Amino acid sequence: MVGTDTALVQERELGEQRANQDFRPGRPVLFRGATVLTMDPAHGVVEGGDVLVRGESIEAVGTGLVAPQDALVIDAAGGILLPGMIDTHRHMWQTAMRGFGADWTLSQYFVFYYLNWGKSFRPEDVGTGNLLSAIEALDAGVTTSVDWSHGLRTVDHGEAALQALREVPGRYVLAYGNIFDAPWNWANAPEFRDFVTRNFNAPDEKVRLQLAFDVTGDERFPEKAAFEAARELAVPVTTHAGVWGATGDDGIRLMWDHGFMDPTVTYVHAATLSTDSYQRIAASGGTASVSTESEQNAGQGYPPTWRLRKHGIEVSLSMDTGAWWSADLFSAMRATLSADRAREHLQAHAAGETVVHNRLRARDVVEWATIGGARALGIDDLTGSLTPGKQADLVLLKNEHGPAMFPILNPFGHVVFQAGRGDVHTVLVGGRPAKYRHELVGIDLERARRASESTVEHLRDALGEQAWQDNLSPEIPAEEPIPNPYTYTEPTS
Repeated sequence: MVGTDTALVQERELGEQRANQDFRPGRPVLFRGATVLTMDPAHGVVEGGDVLVRGESIEAVGTGLVAPQDALVIDAAGGILLPGMIDTHRHMWQTAMRGFGADWTLSQYFVFYYLNWGKSFRPEDVGTGNLLSAIEALDAGVTTSVDWSHGLRTVDHGEAALQALREVPGRYVLAYGNIFDAPWNWANAPEFRDFVTRNFNAPDEKVRLQLAFDVTGDERFPEKAAFEAARELAVPVTTHAGVWGATGDDGIRLMWDHGFMDPTVTYVHAATLSTDSYQRIAASGGTASVSTESEQNAGQGYPPTWRLRKHGIEVSLSMDTGAWWSADLFSAMRATLSADRAREHLQAHAAGETVVHNRLRARDVVEWATIGGARALGIDDLTGSLTPGKQADLVLLKNEHGPAMFPILNPFGHVVFQAGRGDVHTVLVGGRPAKYRHELVGIDLERARRASESTVEHLRDALGEQAWQDNLSPEIPAEEPIPNPYTYTEPTS
């Protein structure tokens, strides 16, 4: 085992050296011969296309581009080049507990984090989750992630979360939240304001700030003070809305009546709202973040993309939490397309009809995972499409050692239904490599491993073995079987 670990470290070191040699400062990079999904209507899909990167930006998109002198030319033939993907809602701080809640319902998640054990996370545990989640995202071609960080019960937790994000190549939004205190309190606390002043006193393309809190529907609307804080700080708000049994139409109505619905608000899940609420979101220019795997498994409501499309609400995609799921937007695209189509088929079957045309197409969910996420975050002038002048946040999908990357006939369908994180060949963020030839660049994976082991050990001790096992494998109440009148019996002669 030790020998294997040593070999892996040596392989990573060689990959790092190769990346540093190839991506020398100031050296142009030309991707040659890819199927280019620009996600820009002006450029569309470019077959056998080239993308030239100079410095932080995309300089040109086309075919037969002339390679500048001393350019690094990457053979992208047989691959798909697309913008870096964007995850608009992930509780990154929970990632060291990866998969622990695989069998949880939403109520069991709430009990674990909100009521019982969320306070056991130290600042370093929050930092570890962010570190691990950020690395995982880049490995899967996600270049921008919203850290819906609602476990920040002290500013020390916030500092740890922010420090981890700054360590890892990529773009991030720290959506600052605290489930252990009321948002109207923590958003106006002097220590939080000092945190903002110290860390976000100048424009930063690496890490931006949002406020993350929910609106309960209390008619007194105590969340007003939190919205006012967001306005004063000039930062967007992201809120879990339309979550079955937790947040609903009353919260939307109160936001509307008090004038706090605008294009800077993102409504996460938005799964169980009325037509009136969707119309308010649409009229105000708000956007939605759909976490299909979460909504299907945890019970926030049926993934609402069909409703959002009917009302013209901008959609983005997200993965929610590593306590259940990964940071892999390939699975988000696949699950979202499947859920939307399944609902349409079931509705038709209930009426004795058959769907003969799929309304939601593969291209749509690729758009939601890229430029849709950029629009939701208000950074579509910066990233989200392969447009000359924008930052060079891009992903090359190419895998010469696997059978799933050929032939490429429908490139959007290929991204959604065929490709996966193992096919992510190269990832650039602002023109700098975060992954190259299937190897992460500038990442201390062993440090992340050690930190995650420390966090798991701490939390396991905090819970105690019985509580750990009880939460890992929740009890299933017994059910009475349905009597079957067709019980098999031996045939009579």
